[in-house]
Amino acid sequence: MRVLVQRVTSARVVVGGQTVGRIEPAGQGLLALVGITHTDDEALATKMAEKLWRLRILDDERAAADTGAPILVVSQFTLYANTVKGRRPSWNAAAPRPVAEPLIDAFADALRALGAPVATGVFGAHMAVELVNDGPVTVLLEL
Repeated sequence: MRVLVQRVTSARVVVGGQTVGRIEPAGQGLLALVGITHTDDEALATKMAEKLWRLRILDDERAAADTGAPILVVSQFTLYANTVKGRRPSWNAAAPRPVAEPLIDAFADALRALGAPVATGVFGAHMAVELVNDGPVTVLLEL
């Protein structure tokens, strides 16, 4: 599981011209682009949610857990692109929809269980993700 986290002052996901997920924190929030691979499971999704919730990348070395910062979760299979050979990425390391979709949901649900305000994109949809990166701060989390 990989999560590319961006500290944001706002973020939203648009599908078919409609906003399906949005965070507009009073201060800072997090955009979490989440990639799932074949060996990931629900326990790992829960552990990653805990790591993200407690990650100290907000101002004054605070975490979302400290401030109640909202998190926008967006599935991102391209985080598992293999670009070692040739010019065309391979997506073989990305888990297929029947594996990945429930784990994206489990990740978002685990964040909610921790107390996070969570918005989401739409799994498998063509999404336009708009954000204002704050800092900029971008961190890749892996477990």
